[in-house]
Amino acid sequence: MSRLADYFVVVGYDHEKEQSGSPYGCGKILQRFPEKDWEDVPFIQGIDLFCQPGGWKLLSKALEPTFFIAVLTDIEAERHYCAVLTFSEAVKMTPTRPDDVEEELEGALVHHTMMFAPKSLVIISRLSYFETLKNCLGLIYTSYIDSLDVPLETLVGNILGHIQVPPANGPQNLLNDTQESVEHEWVRFSIGAGDRQALQPPLSDTLPVTGCKVAVLTQQLGIRNVLCLYSAAITDNKILFHSNSYTRLTEACTALLSLLFPLKYSYVYIPILPAALTEVLSTPTPFIMGVHSSLRNEMAELLDVIIADLDGGCISIPECISLFLPREDILQRSQDHLTLVLNPELKRADLAFPSPVDSNTKAEITDKEIRAIFLRLQAELLMGYRSCLTLIRIHPEPVITFNKGLFMFQRSLVGEEFLSKVLDSMSFAGYVNEKGPPYRVCNIFDKLVANIADTVSQEEGHPERALKNIRDVGDYLFINENPTKTAYLEKIPRPTEGAHTRINQMPFPHLDETLVGDVIEDGLNKAILQSLNQKASKVRHQKAQNVPLGTKISRYEDRMNAINNSARRLEVLKTCIGHIFDNRILDAKKLFPAVLRSLKSRVTRLALVRRLALHVQENRAVLEQQQFDMVVRLINCALQEDSSSEEYSLSMAMLPLITAFCRKLCTGVIQFAYSCTQDHPVWASLRFWETAFYQDVEINIRQLYISECDTKCDSNDTFTESPSNSANGFITSSERSPLEIAAEQLRLWGTRDRDEQDKMVQNEESIVYSQAIHYANRMVCMRVPLDIQRGLKNSIFMDGESGSSKLSSSSVSGSDSYNAESTFESDSNDVSHQVIKFISRFVDKVCTEAGVASEHLKNLHAMIPGMVAMHIETLDAVNRESKRLPPIKKPKILKPSLLPGEEKIMDGLRGYLLPDGREDGIGGVMGGPAYLPAEGAIFLTSYRVIFKGTPIDIQACEQVVTRSFPVSALFKEKKITVGGLANSLHLEQFMQEGLQLRSVTFQLLKIAFDEEVGAERVELFRKMCGRIRYPQSLYQTFAFHGSTVSPLLSVQMKQKEKTATLRKLATKTLARGKKVVTGGSHHKTKLPSRKDRYLLPVEPLVPQRPPSAATLQRQMNAASLDSITVDSRPNSVLYEEEDLSNDDSQMRVRSRAGSYSSDLGFDASPRWGRRSRSQGGSFLSVIEENDVTATLKPIDVLTTDKLQKKLYVQDYQRLGFNISSGMMRPKLGEAFRISEVNIHFEVSRSYPSLVVVPSALSDDSIRRLAKCHRQYRFPAITWRHPGTKALLLRSSGFHGKGMMGRIKSAPNPSTRATLGKMSSFRSGGSGFNSTSMAKNLTLAPQSVSRNGSVTDYDLASKKDQDPRKAALYIFGEKSQSRAFKMEQFNKCDFIPYDFYETRHVKNSLKKLMKACVPSNLLTDPECGFHKLVEDSEWMVQIQSIMQLAGAAVDLMDLQGSSVMFSFEDGWDFTTQVVSLAQILMDPYYRTLEGFQSLIEKEWLAFGHRFTHRSNQTGAHQASGFAPVFLQFLDSVHQVHSQFPLSFEFNQYFLKMIAYHHVSNRFQTFMLDSEYERFEAATHVFEDKLTSHPGESQDDKGPMRSFWEYINKINNKQPLFYNLAFAPHTSVLRPYTNFSSLRIWDYFRQEDLAGGPSFDRELFELATAEDKEVPLLPSDRRVINNCYDNATQAEPDMHMWLLEEMLQLEGDLGRTPQHWKTRLDRAQKSFPSRVRMKSLSVKIKEAQMQSITAHKKTTIDILVKGKNIIEPQPKGFAAHHHFEAHSYMTPTDCDYCSQLLFGAVKQGCKGMKCSDCGFNAHEDCVPKIPKQCVRKGSTKEPSTGPSRPTSDEVVTAGTPVTPAGVSGYDEFHAKIGETRSHEGYLNKRGARLKGWKQRWFVLDAQKHQLRYYETRNDPHCKGIIDLKEVESVQPAFPTAGAPKKCDESAFFDLKTTRRAYNFVADTKPAAEEWISRIQDCLS
Repeated sequence: MSRLADYFVVVGYDHEKEQSGSPYGCGKILQRFPEKDWEDVPFIQGIDLFCQPGGWKLLSKALEPTFFIAVLTDIEAERHYCAVLTFSEAVKMTPTRPDDVEEELEGALVHHTMMFAPKSLVIISRLSYFETLKNCLGLIYTSYIDSLDVPLETLVGNILGHIQVPPANGPQNLLNDTQESVEHEWVRFSIGAGDRQALQPPLSDTLPVTGCKVAVLTQQLGIRNVLCLYSAAITDNKILFHSNSYTRLTEACTALLSLLFPLKYSYVYIPILPAALTEVLSTPTPFIMGVHSSLRNEMAELLDVIIADLDGGCISIPECISLFLPREDILQRSQDHLTLVLNPELKRADLAFPSPVDSNTKAEITDKEIRAIFLRLQAELLMGYRSCLTLIRIHPEPVITFNKGLFMFQRSLVGEEFLSKVLDSMSFAGYVNEKGPPYRVCNIFDKLVANIADTVSQEEGHPERALKNIRDVGDYLFINENPTKTAYLEKIPRPTEGAHTRINQMPFPHLDETLVGDVIEDGLNKAILQSLNQKASKVRHQKAQNVPLGTKISRYEDRMNAINNSARRLEVLKTCIGHIFDNRILDAKKLFPAVLRSLKSRVTRLALVRRLALHVQENRAVLEQQQFDMVVRLINCALQEDSSSEEYSLSMAMLPLITAFCRKLCTGVIQFAYSCTQDHPVWASLRFWETAFYQDVEINIRQLYISECDTKCDSNDTFTESPSNSANGFITSSERSPLEIAAEQLRLWGTRDRDEQDKMVQNEESIVYSQAIHYANRMVCMRVPLDIQRGLKNSIFMDGESGSSKLSSSSVSGSDSYNAESTFESDSNDVSHQVIKFISRFVDKVCTEAGVASEHLKNLHAMIPGMVAMHIETLDAVNRESKRLPPIKKPKILKPSLLPGEEKIMDGLRGYLLPDGREDGIGGVMGGPAYLPAEGAIFLTSYRVIFKGTPIDIQACEQVVTRSFPVSALFKEKKITVGGLANSLHLEQFMQEGLQLRSVTFQLLKIAFDEEVGAERVELFRKMCGRIRYPQSLYQTFAFHGSTVSPLLSVQMKQKEKTATLRKLATKTLARGKKVVTGGSHHKTKLPSRKDRYLLPVEPLVPQRPPSAATLQRQMNAASLDSITVDSRPNSVLYEEEDLSNDDSQMRVRSRAGSYSSDLGFDASPRWGRRSRSQGGSFLSVIEENDVTATLKPIDVLTTDKLQKKLYVQDYQRLGFNISSGMMRPKLGEAFRISEVNIHFEVSRSYPSLVVVPSALSDDSIRRLAKCHRQYRFPAITWRHPGTKALLLRSSGFHGKGMMGRIKSAPNPSTRATLGKMSSFRSGGSGFNSTSMAKNLTLAPQSVSRNGSVTDYDLASKKDQDPRKAALYIFGEKSQSRAFKMEQFNKCDFIPYDFYETRHVKNSLKKLMKACVPSNLLTDPECGFHKLVEDSEWMVQIQSIMQLAGAAVDLMDLQGSSVMFSFEDGWDFTTQVVSLAQILMDPYYRTLEGFQSLIEKEWLAFGHRFTHRSNQTGAHQASGFAPVFLQFLDSVHQVHSQFPLSFEFNQYFLKMIAYHHVSNRFQTFMLDSEYERFEAATHVFEDKLTSHPGESQDDKGPMRSFWEYINKINNKQPLFYNLAFAPHTSVLRPYTNFSSLRIWDYFRQEDLAGGPSFDRELFELATAEDKEVPLLPSDRRVINNCYDNATQAEPDMHMWLLEEMLQLEGDLGRTPQHWKTRLDRAQKSFPSRVRMKSLSVKIKEAQMQSITAHKKTTIDILVKGKNIIEPQPKGFAAHHHFEAHSYMTPTDCDYCSQLLFGAVKQGCKGMKCSDCGFNAHEDCVPKIPKQCVRKGSTKEPSTGPSRPTSDEVVTAGTPVTPAGVSGYDEFHAKIGETRSHEGYLNKRGARLKGWKQRWFVLDAQKHQLRYYETRNDPHCKGIIDLKEVESVQPAFPTAGAPKKCDESAFFDLKTTRRAYNFVADTKPAAEEWISRIQDCLS
């Protein structure tokens, strides 16, 4: 019996603390009863805060009485329920300020003469009879308010002393003597206020009592939200409820706790949190709390709290919280069951004749059914948990632990986050301690969890069975709360209605403490007498019983054996182990690799344990040397695969084997296997040792109590046979489990005498004590290393988590090594101290939990240091003798073949080539033998990094593995951890150093160095790689090997390295510069601001004459660089930093002194650059282009005769530029000429010396024009279409300042004359007015029109002149479009294009290399190879290049318009597009000769920065490698793949170029411009010129050329020739959609046989053995794609026939002919090989389809560009409101400028905007921009043409070319609107906006998803671009969605910008939308 109430408290308003300033007021305890604390229940302080959670406040009117229950938790985690009834009490107040004070404080409370203060009556109870407590407080209030004739003291005393509540399951009346039939009775009582009350104790005190609280919570929040809250609570998340009702808060928190049953919530639990304690919400621990909704602002700052709005019915989960839910099948099953209970009418809703259903289900019944569903959910989660309980002690109290790892593993739930968090929670730990004992009182959950597996299987597909079972459990829960069948009528007097509004009501009286105490004392005395009368109340106590074990989780081995039938694998293992123990080592080695691979299977590892255990039992544990090594390797490999699993069963089974196997080193010295298996992290895991210890203790406890019969049976079992009932799997199914034995012993415990009990306790303690000693010895063996000086093998993990694996080898030479990188050097004292500390902590934990006596624990601690010291002494001798063993025989290092001139920098470092993320070479899935890992050495030469070795796999050990790459292609190197790879890769050596090298040739070397290679040599290797990769000078590379560099050039290079980039220049000059020297005078100046630090030069209009050769010689002989003087230059123009290009663009920096400096090449020459210092200051070096000729010696001055030999000049002549006359002086009337303006590189140092320009453009105009472009790269003609005569031009982007402004600012009176000459120039054959081109060549950015090539004024005013297509299209950067106005140039059009900058290309290369050459295997299925390639955006960039080049093809070939590309600095993206466009249009460039000419012209002559982009020197290291040229080659590869018959060269030729453009073997792809190449050619061979004075300049040795190397190979064999070459079309139009693009196999190619095949000399040497015996056509050869080069190794019939013809010619004595001659002669004999002269119908159709696709892409580019530059309307723009209008006079359409007919013309109506007066055809209305900027104006436009204002021109939109114009008339026409699918959808607005219904239209042609207000709405509300869509998929319902919508009709559409939420009317409609959108995406 216990008290109903512990305390009664009266709490009132504290008037004394009213002025304390607290915003929540203060309350105080007026009275409390009893005044002294109970001994068992102390009084809880601070309840005044919970009486008024919102704060104590005075009110101006009385409020109705309120009641709620607050829950308080004491220090012992016991909950106390505070029932609070609050009413208002009148208080007379006096003014709070003097009457003479007129001003009133802001916010001060005005106290009236009559105020109402709150007063609370509180009952504190430990029992949760909420309704009874409410009735008692209500009676006290009724007696007070109605002045009943009952003393309040009596009522209070009766509540505290007279009401005694029996425990659960009582009171009962026995119906018979056997106590089997009982009748539960009501507990009736009265407190003396004329009341009659009763309460019912539940049948079980362990089951929560909820009433209907759970049903109310589910009704408030919904099914899904309740499931989320349950998951959040059980996984220890913070949960906060808020509502306007305190009662709802308490009920919701109570309901949530009841759903967690049988787990008990053990964190902070405050259902009602006072406002004064809101800072508690910031606690870091989990909690369940409730606050009033008025504190909503306090919740906004909570970022890690799940907030549930009870009033709004929603929950909010922050983004930072990852809420884990139960497994999908369990969650869905529970959700379906909840739907059956809460919505029973759902299954009958679609029935035509539904049967009547009684829907009057009580809320309490529904409540219990919901709880039953959650109880079943808990049972499914914990199904089989009792089989994973480990028994440690039985007496005197059971001690049980739970093996979480085994539970997760046996249920195949390893990695399941939700269940893992549940098992790790404090609630589950408490449940195991409380409910773990096998003999106790059981409840419904024990029975439910035991049978849940069978129940669920029986309910599968039968929802009616599930509902019946749920109702059965619900009935049980209902009977538990309502055990009494008979009803009882209570009588509770209520106060008079409206009594609280009485004005003259007396205050609540002060109660007499003495009277109350007497009543309480009287009640306690009666309770004592009643307890002595046993017949007064009978309570039936529940009996303890054996807890059912339930369904046993099937053993893993049984399940694996059911599906794994690899008997062959187990047979190989058995045979191999037999060979080892029979000492047949050679036979064992043959099977050993297969056995090691098979150990990845757990079944094989368990079989290994059993086989080894059998040999231990046969006393064959002492092994020979090789036997020992092989056994240890098997053990290490098995442990390596098993160490990461959480159940540790294999490691536990290995422990006795490791301490058994040994070998004899010498007399008296034996080495055990544990000294070679210490590197596994499992030995450093404290959790492993605890699990293993508990397992052995459980086995010994079971053996202690087992019967004699069972003992006899057990004696026949081996210790390797494991049980399934045990927590660790060591008992067979036919035996009794330890829990069953423990249950039997607990049942008999009470029947034993005291002595017998003490003996049993001592026996169990001795078992624990002996096992602790045993495990301490084991831990000493596994933790103390063999070499104490090396330190611990693994760091100690106290939390049981495993770190990275670092395993030693099985050999003695490697077993005592240790990875010094991950640990620190430690002496024996440090090691012993760490081991002692680790073991002591383990002993403390397990012995304390097992209840070992303190004396025994002290003895254990005293023994541990002695054990460690003794073991260290023993291992000292073992370590000494193990070092005397003969070392492992290592293979001979194979030396690589070298190129002529290639020198070794470092001899080979022995190591292993490890497999990377590519599957090639590792066998397994790819098939064939495993070529990797391979044992060999890595070499460093002056040209390459080479690994050469042999595979360690015995089946491939005769092969040679070679992997290499040019050292200049090294992209990244880093150290890697390889300590744990010895056993995983089955290596016999211990490795401690590893290196990973990645190259831009898409090769990866992962090297694990041998133990003989020290860390110093590895570090030296890294430094040497860096030194050769980034030399100080370009002339130190392999390409210049054997060359002599002039001293002058060396000085220039050294000076250049100091200021190689703009960043370095600014760092070294601006940071130190404090003074600037100007004209020889010194003056102080402020440091420039951030935006003023960079200066750009203003070049003089007239170049200065270069100094003479004598002057140059005197300057070179000067003693100091500072002695050189240069004339002063004009002032510089300042530019802001934002106007400069990025660090990739090389900007000139200039000062007033006028000297030069640049980062482009050898710009630091003392002849034209200087740096002076004065008074400690420094000034900026000066860069100018005009004095570049001063750098050239007289013999180096270029002449036109020499330049005519250049390939690009010859290509100019091939294109028809100046063929008939002198090259520089065109004939009269010729349109173009080859200009010498840059022959001395005075205009642009990065341009070629000869450029093609219009004849009318003078050299002075070109110089002025160059200043308007970055890097002075002015527009130059690079190709001309042979048919349309359209021109292809290239230039750099424009400067920020306008060209016309810069020309006007230059003091040159001839500017107008120059423009006049350009205006008068015309070309008859160019196809367009050259005036427009000349103007575009000099156009300013401010003059570019935004609205197309033809203005509205032209269309309106020039009726006699038809508008024409643009003659010149300029493609440029989007940023330049803002400043362009092209009204003056009506034949030009500027198209902005959003291209990928160099920084994007660099990032894309990094991601592409990680995708194509990953360092590790890709195990994540969501991040596969194709996904990584997609994420790299490499293919998107290739597509961008191809699309823009295709647009140029269409514009030039179909429309006849010229095209100019002006991107960035003109040497990256511009070069890519221009080059690819020429390949597509000119068949000459698709030949070997033409492709060479194209690269020489566009990439070399026009100055692509190969040195800078390829980081060929250390000065460019920081910029990063940019694969610009590689992207161009990939683009050509894409075209080649689609048109394989149109190219004379094959794809191997492209790979050859891709490899050698970064190899630095040839000088072709080195240096940044033609100027630098001329300078290098002059200075590099200077010594040869001086040694042979009589030799002419033309006869000197040329530079090493890649093309000469190619031609040399091509003359020998058709290695680069495309034998399928049969061109049939001149213009190629490749498809650019992603499905047509291919990933270049160059990125994934692997040649392990001989290394890369691009160095033909080396490759032929490597494959020479295969060619010793020529193959016949009938011969066959097996090649492995992961080893051999398939393209080179596959027999080629053409090659074989050509070689046979050559041999026959020799036999016949004929002169050998060139292979091409023989091939042409042979092809003439085959008519099928003759090139096609006429195209078939199918080919023509394919060409037309290609043209159509290209045309669409070009239109998209032009339209998108126009949309970018389309100006936005000023102010507020509205939609047009068109109405039908009849025109009395002829009027033009304001959109298409065609005539609008009046009423006389039938069938054609005119439309007019009622707001702005816009006139248009009815057909033109949909095309007009929806921007009405003249709202309210209805002015009738004039009939005649008039020139509109500038604003009107801008807002009029882009005009459309009339239909009569031929060519690309669609470029300016709007694409017609198509509707692929349409319908209504509900769309959720952005951020906090709600759901709205919109009419959606899917347009497949425009690739858009548009939405409108209604179906007939002509104005689009918004557009979703499908190009930006990432995914579209079904979704779950979200908060605030329409109520009547289908929950399955939700779907989400995710774009790169945001995520859109949609809901359709039905599920099929949503699926239809998803399908249609996905079709558009695909």
